[in-house]
Amino acid sequence: MTPHQYIERETLNISTERLYWDRVIGFLYSKVRENVPSLFRIVTGPRTSSLLGFLNYELFITGKLSGNMKFLRQSGINLDECLEDPKLLDTPKKIFERKIRYWECRPMCEDCEAVVSPADARVLIGSLSEGKSIFIKEKFFEYEELLGHDKGEWLEVFRNGDFAILRLTPDKYHYNHTPVSGIVMDLYEIPGRYHSCNPSAVIMTVTPYSKNKRVVTVIDTDVPGGSQVGIVAMVEVVAFMIGEITQCYSEERYDNPVNVSSGMFLKRGCPKSLYRPGSSTDILIFQKDRIVFTEDILINRLNGNAMSRYTLGFGEPMVETDVKVRSLIAKGSV
Repeated sequence: MTPHQYIERETLNISTERLYWDRVIGFLYSKVRENVPSLFRIVTGPRTSSLLGFLNYELFITGKLSGNMKFLRQSGINLDECLEDPKLLDTPKKIFERKIRYWECRPMCEDCEAVVSPADARVLIGSLSEGKSIFIKEKFFEYEELLGHDKGEWLEVFRNGDFAILRLTPDKYHYNHTPVSGIVMDLYEIPGRYHSCNPSAVIMTVTPYSKNKRVVTVIDTDVPGGSQVGIVAMVEVVAFMIGEITQCYSEERYDNPVNVSSGMFLKRGCPKSLYRPGSSTDILIFQKDRIVFTEDILINRLNGNAMSRYTLGFGEPMVETDVKVRSLIAKGSV
């Protein structure tokens, strides 16, 4: 199958992603989806997704890997970052839910008006405005469906805004952190499917980000102590074999986690939630003309040397940049 490449932010090297379950996903979305739609709906439903997640992350792999060290080495996971003894990571599920010393190994920009990455992820940026060069509306999601057809207030607030799609792969650290500081205006869950977020599935017009189960958190940053970049929506999207998004906000490291709720003030860079387990996606949506993405992410997106499945599938340059949680991805424009 066609490789999928991205840009390493620190080195600017072009890397080829190891896509887990790639052949299975390709068969499922190209053959089963077209020829046996009833089976496809069952496979992407919550029960089957949860069962496959258990078999893959807690049962089958556990018996095959000697202490999971082979998986850890192949995935390039830095065990020195782990908060707990790596020997305790004796199942893939525990590896995915690991805690790291982010206050040491994921330094954060001190600029209070900066937007930081909510996750260790591969980021692709875009705009909902036809007047911008990064306009890719409805190629990755259906805007109204993403936020909810009944959420007229938020659909109007973010109309013609900009967005960042941050795709977590199974080897990544799976805590989400707050990208901005501000007060939670709304938090709601939208039920949905459990489609794969593999690049091949995305370009097959499945638009999984607006079809899958997801949690939307709307944050007002134009408040005292806030990031001053307008209203920001953070959409946490489940994926194939992801069973749960656990809200567990902590202001100090991982101590005393609490559920996120309306009216709370969230501090930028703090742990907010946890995907359990597997791969998943965060989407940040910003108001029109309130932020400017960093130059390197803008440039990397147009890299003509990287072989991106998004570029091949949509016919225009769409190359992801691998970013670290709490690293700078945008700044306020006003």
